[in-house]
Amino acid sequence: MLHYSIVFLVVALIAAALGFTGLAGTAASIAQILFVVFLVLFVISMFNGRRPRTH
Repeated sequence: MLHYSIVFLVVALIAAALGFTGLAGTAASIAQILFVVFLVLFVISMFNGRRPRTH
């Protein structure tokens, strides 16, 4: 998922450099949303990994 956010960020930067402001804004918004989702899932997995396992 982090890969997708980086791809959308690169697309947004290229579109902004070429002057496609609508496309750049949309790609930047998607990249931001995916990055936040990635961070939330990362934090959840960090907390789940710290629990001692009981058999």
